[in-house]
Amino acid sequence: QVQLVESGGGLVQPGGSLALSCAGSGIIFSMYDMGWYRQAPGKQRELVAAITTGRSTTYADSVKGRFTISRDNAKNTVSLQMNSLKPEDTAVYYCNFVYGLLTYWGQGTQVTVSS
Repeated sequence: QVQLVESGGGLVQPGGSLALSCAGSGIIFSMYDMGWYRQAPGKQRELVAAITTGRSTTYADSVKGRFTISRDNAKNTVSLQMNSLKPEDTAVYYCNFVYGLLTYWGQGTQVTVSS
């Protein structure tokens, strides 16, 4: 019943912007820290950004200053605003949260940065 669904991915030129959204259901959204991860072909899945229930944020060094994570508990969403995109940002982006010993993942959304 717990589900996370990402949306907003697509093709964008270098230097462009995209806004990703993750909608949660089946949980009391405001009670959990949320994260965005990404995985490129041949690479490990890596943390991109995280936001706590108190809206404290953490960013990977590679995206710091370019990406912004935010949450809207009333709408059960967590967003990732991506600016100044680079080809190396190309990956499948996933949102997640952890409940006890369980980690929940969305299905992912593809972001491709290319001319």
